[in-house]
Amino acid sequence: METPSSSLLLLTHLLLFSFVLANSAVIHENFLQCLTSHSQNTTSISQVIYTPNNSSYTSVLEFSIRNFRFLSRHTPKPLVIITPLHESHIQVAIKCARNHSLHIRVRSGGHDFEGLSYVSHVPFFVLDMINLRSITVDVENSTAWVQSGATLGELYYRIAEKSKTLAFPAGFCPTVGVGGQISGGGYGFMLRKFGLSVDNVIDARLVDVNGIILDRKSMGENLFWAIRGGSGGSFGVIIEWKIKLVQVPSTVSVFTVQRTLQQNATMLVQRWQHIADKIDNNLVIATIIERVNSSKEGNKTLQVSFRSLFLGRVNQLLPLIHKNFPELGLERADCIEMSWSESTVYLGGFPSGSSLDVLLNRTPLTRRTFKGKSDYVKEPISEIGLEGIWRRFNEEEAAGARLIFIPYGGKMSEIPESETPFPHRAGNIHHILYTVAFQEGEASSRYIDWMRRLYGYMAPYVSKSPREAYVNYRDLDLGKNNDRGKTSYAQASKWGLKYFKNNFKRLVLVKTMVDPSNFFRHEQSIPAVSP
Repeated sequence: METPSSSLLLLTHLLLFSFVLANSAVIHENFLQCLTSHSQNTTSISQVIYTPNNSSYTSVLEFSIRNFRFLSRHTPKPLVIITPLHESHIQVAIKCARNHSLHIRVRSGGHDFEGLSYVSHVPFFVLDMINLRSITVDVENSTAWVQSGATLGELYYRIAEKSKTLAFPAGFCPTVGVGGQISGGGYGFMLRKFGLSVDNVIDARLVDVNGIILDRKSMGENLFWAIRGGSGGSFGVIIEWKIKLVQVPSTVSVFTVQRTLQQNATMLVQRWQHIADKIDNNLVIATIIERVNSSKEGNKTLQVSFRSLFLGRVNQLLPLIHKNFPELGLERADCIEMSWSESTVYLGGFPSGSSLDVLLNRTPLTRRTFKGKSDYVKEPISEIGLEGIWRRFNEEEAAGARLIFIPYGGKMSEIPESETPFPHRAGNIHHILYTVAFQEGEASSRYIDWMRRLYGYMAPYVSKSPREAYVNYRDLDLGKNNDRGKTSYAQASKWGLKYFKNNFKRLVLVKTMVDPSNFFRHEQSIPAVSP
């Protein structure tokens, strides 16, 4: 039987819900009117505004959602999507959002692991940078200006159009947006030779909280430092980056060697941990661990793929491997010579023989529902430790699980921790990317719980005090800011120190200086507080 108190509670909830809906509708309408009245060209701005009443709204929203975990009908949707065609659209969007207390989310490629570039639990709009993706390559000076909406694949393709010996050190997933990649650091198969993407940024242009466009000189070195690895969505909207291109040989070499547990994969991973960060800086060998079918019908086993890029020819590569990692059994037939641009296709997972044109496709090879985490390893994981990982991969929820070990050392050990906000430099053997993928509609909690159990198991084998993490592999399990109201320095430090270590304090100081009202914010944005 329903009691008077329960009826009153239900009525209260209904009234509150009705108020929230009505308030959102008012904010939405006022925001749209502001955009039109403050735009220099009302026809132009109207072409890049999408509301739920627009027939293209859903397709525009979903096109750059890379984690289907945030594609459900229960996921909060933006009141408005804006796909700016030029800088003035960004400026007016920021001005109107501030005037009408509308939250902003900025999306470049849509690869945020926790969907923070297109999901919010307070009324918000999405500034989707997809139309701002021009790339200008200056071969003579070995530089390029790249707008934030460009993908890594588009950048690699445009570099290849101009030169066979210029490159840029960034990720191996070609659909990742340049804006997000660089904002969090950005690593790839050349990090041991040239460092991260942020280590090769020489200028930037952004729109600040006041709608003013700043470059490196006008923003000052503190803000320029903060945006190169301090993560996106905290300091302003990056319009474009000026990057330094690096010299690579006209011919590079790649290989992928796969071994199962029955083929001594455990021993090989152990040996890899002792040489991968110390071998020639021109060589990166990543390890990819996943469950596969064994040769025996119905049985499962673990497979480790050793995937590599070497900045040189095969006749230089083979002696290096035979001297430092003979246990791998690398043969000439395992290796392929190609140009650097062709290696980005190979390392991006495209079928053999694919043309460079695939780099221009903004649709990923696979679109998955997944949960991800990260770790840093400073001492080799013992055989017992590895075998514990293997046991957990035998569990039912691990069918779509994968671990990727990326070696550090080389240039990464030469750059001081405080040079950029990205602090994970000397002392790291490798980092770990954990992912578990599952089918849309499955009970996601089962798989996420499995991931959390694996992460808990790994604690003795990874960095400590803090247990470090990579901000581009966003993980809200580490902690988050308040949706509404202020977030204390102590609260934000729970996740901030893991991503940024001692650089977190400086990031907070810069944030408080340039955006004291905390307009640019999300669950793991740098807070504007007094540390």
